[in-house]
Amino acid sequence: MSSAPLLSIANLLLPEVLVTYFELIKHEVKEEEIHFYFTELHNIPEEFKAVKLHSKGFFPEATVQDFPIRGKIRVFL
Repeated sequence: MSSAPLLSIANLLLPEVLVTYFELIKHEVKEEEIHFYFTELHNIPEEFKAVKLHSKGFFPEATVQDFPIRGKIRVFL
């Protein structure tokens, strides 16, 4: 499956903040799960454009499970 249909699915199922500030770079289907891999975009929210921001690095990868496909999606950031 190409990334365009998968991105459309991700836009419908994942939190808006995830698809706004991260780019889908890879996906895998493993057993009964879909694994989406994202990389962070350098988009600054409008409310923070006037503030000097400082990166604190990255957190460990996270798993997002949400209705209606609870337990079927794993997200690696």
